[in-house]
Amino acid sequence: MRYPLIAIRVLILFVMALIWLVLGLCVCLFRPFNRKNVYALTQMLRLAQGVIGVKVILDFDVKTVRSKMPAIFVGLHQSNWDIVTMADLPQPGLVCVGKKSLLYTPIFGILFFLSGNVLLDREHRAKAGDTFLKIVKKIKNGLSIWMFPEGTRSGYGPVGKFKSGALHTALLAKVPIIPFVTSTYAGQIDLGRWDNGEIKIKLLPIIEGSSLNRQSLVSDTKALQDEMIKAMHELDKTVRRPEGYKMPPGR
Repeated sequence: MRYPLIAIRVLILFVMALIWLVLGLCVCLFRPFNRKNVYALTQMLRLAQGVIGVKVILDFDVKTVRSKMPAIFVGLHQSNWDIVTMADLPQPGLVCVGKKSLLYTPIFGILFFLSGNVLLDREHRAKAGDTFLKIVKKIKNGLSIWMFPEGTRSGYGPVGKFKSGALHTALLAKVPIIPFVTSTYAGQIDLGRWDNGEIKIKLLPIIEGSSLNRQSLVSDTKALQDEMIKAMHELDKTVRRPEGYKMPPGR
């Protein structure tokens, strides 16, 4: 049954991806850079959670989140499934920060750009600085920003060192930081397994932008990293895992 199940799921996901890309392009071409584009696209992606056999549980109140926006959302990368497993998190007015190289990904790059997301050129520090100023301007115009302070996906390995860009941006824009963690699911999603268990998303205590200062950005960033890692490990103890699942080493 394993291989037929994989084939069926891959086929369904392929068809869903095509439909998502077509509908997404239609939405974004009709209203490019609209503040609700990312929310609309991620709502479509939620449907894929059932296809891959996971149940995503939200441990936060949506009204509380929306009442704190605009804000900086801070999370951790885990795998390429992030786009599906975290699809419940985005709210209207939230956009992501991604590498400029994403723009050159066929179809998806254009969709990412037209959705209103921010492209960051990390190879040129001067341009990256200009981008952060643009991000601050977007926030002051009412947009919220979703950032991953590791910079790159950590995958099966340990959580990478946080960069201070998220806190620095919150300080400049004078908005709160909303940290969130997901239970570890790297290696948990197996398309040949019918039930891939649960994944939980939890919000941590909100950090008010007014509490930040330039002198302590480095130490505050390290404290946030430690808090998020601890919260992730605690969350790991509360989720239902699929039979035979083993936690990746180093997480």
